[in-house]
Parts: sequence; C-alpha cells; structure tokens
Amino acid sequence: MDVTPLIKSGTQVIQSYSGGQFKISGQSFEGGVLVFPEDSQDWNVSGDVSALSLDDFEAVIARASDVDVVLFGSGAQMRFLDPALRNALKEKGVSVDVMDTGAACRTYNVLVAEGRRVAAALLPAIVF
Repeated sequence: MDVTPLIKSGTQVIQSYSGGQFKISGQSFEGGVLVFPEDSQDWNVSGDVSALSLDDFEAVIARASDVDVVLFGSGAQMRFLDPALRNALKEKGVSVDVMDTGAACRTYNVLVAEGRRVAAALLPAIVF
C-alpha cells in the first residue's frame, strides 16, 4: 500500500536541510529561505534571531492574506522572536509559530500535504 501523501503538482516541498543548506523541490538554497506553497526564495538575514526586524519579514507580510500561519525555523535550537516583533507581525496579519528549523521543515511538509495555507521562514540549522 502506498502511503505517500498526494501533494498538488507545483507545490514546494522541503526535501532536505543540513547545516546551512536547504533543498526545496529540486532547488538548492544556502542560508535563510522563505518557503511558500507556490515558490521559495532566498531570505538574506543574519542568523541572529534577536537582530531580526519587521523589515526582514517584508516578503511574508506582503503575502499575509495568502497564508494562515508562518512557521519560523530559528536554527538548530528554538529561539523565540522578540515579543515586540511578534506583536508587530500579528498586527500585519502574520501569525508565527516558532520552532527549531528541523521541526519547522517537517511541520511545513505535513501542513502543505494537507492543503493548508502555510509558509516557512527558515534560518540555517547551524549552531551559533
């Protein structure tokens, strides 16, 4: 019996992640990456979660009406967003769930396979 989930053609799937690299639907990314069901793009931010600002989430905010939740992969370990940044994102219509990058990748794949409106903002899974 095949238990592979049926995923709509063209949907971005995170195939692998290691250190500072991601493979998403056959395309390689080095460093941070934003993953939406329709496309993925480089996310040129530092790996320092405390240095992130609202401007760093501009591409996510622009698509806030297209997603219900953004999974924030904070690297090898879970590191919380600054509460002021989290509140500012919420005011812009962006609901963020924070987890380590590995968990964010796995959760994204499960939710997108279910047809959910999800995106991921992923920092490299390297130890700082």
